Amino acid sequence: FGSQGEAPSHPELLDWLATEFVRTNWDVKAMQRLIVTSATYRQASRVTPELRERDPENRLLARMSRFRLPAEFVRDNALAVSGLLNREIGGRSVYPYQPPGLWEEMAFHGVFSAQTYAPSKGADLYRRSMYTFWKRTVPPASLTTFDAPDREKCTSRRPVTNTPLQALVLMNDPTYVEAARHLASSMLKQAGPRAEDRIAFAYRRVLARKPAPQELVVLKRAAAQQMAVYGSNPQAAKKLLATGDSPVDGQWNPAELAAWTNIATMILNLDEAITKE
Repeated sequence: FGSQGEAPSHPELLDWLATEFVRTNWDVKAMQRLIVTSATYRQASRVTPELRERDPENRLLARMSRFRLPAEFVRDNALAVSGLLNREIGGRSVYPYQPPGLWEEMAFHGVFSAQTYAPSKGADLYRRSMYTFWKRTVPPASLTTFDAPDREKCTSRRPVTNTPLQALVLMNDPTYVEAARHLASSMLKQAGPRAEDRIAFAYRRVLARKPAPQELVVLKRAAAQQMAVYGSNPQAAKKLLATGDSPVDGQWNPAELAAWTNIATMILNLDEAITKE
C-alpha cells in the first residue's frame, strides 16, 4: 500500500476477496454486491463505550463508519423516498433544477456551446444524479454544495463538510421541496387521516424506523401549526405547492397538503436522513 502506508488490519480478508474476484472472472458488479450485502458492511454505526475503548478507530470492523451520504446520493435518496426517482438506465445527460443565471454568468457567447441553461422536462428531471450534465466551469450547484469535486483534477477522497448552505439547499432547492410534496401526498393517501400514522409512514419511508414518542409529539404539534398557517393563507399554500414541474395531486385540500409538505421537509432534513448510519 505504498511506502507511507501501514499493513492491512485484515490481510486474510484481502486475500480471500482477491481470490473471490478471480473466481468470479473479475466481475466488478458481483464483487460490489458481495461487499455491500455482507454482514460487516450492513452493521449499524452505533457503538458502546466498551467497544469505543477497545477499538476507537474501528479497525476490527465491529461497526459501520458513520458519514454523510455523497452529494449525488443525497439528491437521489430524496427522489427515491418521495417516489419521484426515474430509475431508467443509460441515455443522454439531463438538466435538473439549478439556480437561474449560473451558466449565463460565465457565458462567452459567440460560437461556444452550453451558454444558457434550460432545465429538462418530465421524467428527465428526476433521473439519477450520475446522468446530470456537467459543465466544467460551472458544475451543478447543489452537488458542489455537498462536496462533489469539480472534476478538474483527480480526487482520491472527497472532503465532507457541514455548512449552512447545505441546509438551505435541502429546505429550498426545488428538487427537495418537490420531493417533500410528493412524500406528503403519499402520507395523506397511504397512511390515513391520523397525524401519528402519517408521521410513522414517513419515518419508515425515509429513516427505516418508527418515530420515538417525543418525535411524534413535536411533529404533531408542528402539523397543527402549519395547518393553521396555511388554512388562513390559501395563497401561500398554492405558492408552495407550485414548486416543481410535476403536477399537484388535486384530491387534497391545498392547505392540508402544504402543511404536510413542510412536515415531510422537516423529516427529509433530519441529520439521519442524509447520513449513512
